[in-house]
Order: sequence, then C-alpha cells, then structure tokens
Amino acid sequence: MRCLLKVSLPVERGNQAVENGTLSATIEDILADLKPEAAYFVAEGGMRTGIIVVDLKDSSEIPAIAEPWFLAFDAHVEFQPAMNLEDLKKSASGMQRAVKKYGAARKRAA
Repeated sequence: MRCLLKVSLPVERGNQAVENGTLSATIEDILADLKPEAAYFVAEGGMRTGIIVVDLKDSSEIPAIAEPWFLAFDAHVEFQPAMNLEDLKKSASGMQRAVKKYGAARKRAA
C-alpha cells in the first residue's frame, strides 16, 4: 500500500544535526534503506519536514520505517494511505457500488 510518510524533526535535534554535520548523511542513509518512490523536504509548522512516498507490502513494516527517524532525530512520524492515478482508476467500481447503496439515502436526508 502506497503511503505518504511525513517526518517532522524537532528544531533542537535538527539544529544539532546541522551543527555536527550529520543531518544530510543520516537522512540519506535512512532513505537508502527505505527506497522511497519520492522524497521532498519542506519547512512545515516551523520544523524541518520530509514528505516521503513509500510502498508498504504489509503494515508490519511500519516500525522498521518509523524507528530510524525516532532514533536519529526524535522525529514526529505520520503515515497516510495514498493513491496514484492508476489506483484511483481501479477504485471506480467500489465508488459506484457505494453510490448505488448509499447515494439514495443521502438524497433522502437532504
């Protein structure tokens, strides 16, 4: 299952990693293990934040993905299931079933 992994580094831990020169190398090492589809880095909520696209084969992979960030940076880590266009196209039949089953109820309630 494709997920957006959001990793936010507390300012103090991020500053320490910048000052001692380990920030980029540590992130690069973690990403080499993760082999993400994509990784982007932004400032969000005043913290250094990574938005990383990963493909989980099983939910049991979550600790192995999150722990390096916790251990290296005391990071806040969030997982959000996500779809690409191909996944969205595959979901059309499920959406249509929901429309047939629940769409009329929504109209009656309005």
